[in-house]
Amino acid sequence: MILRAAKTALVFAVALYYSLVLFNNLTDYRSNYQFVRHVLMMDSTYPGNHGVWRAINAPFWHVLFFIGIVTWELAATVLCWWGGLRLARAIGQPAAAFGRAKNPALAGLAMGLLLWLVAFLTVGGEWFLMWQSNTWNGEDVAARMFAVVGIVLLFVAQPEERT
Repeated sequence: MILRAAKTALVFAVALYYSLVLFNNLTDYRSNYQFVRHVLMMDSTYPGNHGVWRAINAPFWHVLFFIGIVTWELAATVLCWWGGLRLARAIGQPAAAFGRAKNPALAGLAMGLLLWLVAFLTVGGEWFLMWQSNTWNGEDVAARMFAVVGIVLLFVAQPEERT
């Protein structure tokens, strides 16, 4: 029971984290939008950078990228809350039932991993060379959250002992 409770609590913890990220992105739109805008414009990468041809300067695309990130966060948040609730309800049920209850949580955690890996580390970090910016660099946070969420995903995905 302790491992099941821990799995459930960790899924709820990730759901809470994503809820706060989402809340901050919605209530402080300007600051968070500016982050996306500057990464896409590549205006703080190294001087003389030969990769700036990749920059996107059209505000339409900045808004679209930001909305895409927020929408992805919302989906991951909802799935983690739903998954946490399903796990909480199934905590005392047989192993097979608890295992089936994991599906929304696993989907939400996987979506979170994809967000950090694809949107921030791959697209932002490598394509738009975010790693070159001292001001608009979210790679450390993205790497930390990829590790945290990945560990939670691996823990939750572990099969249950037969009960």
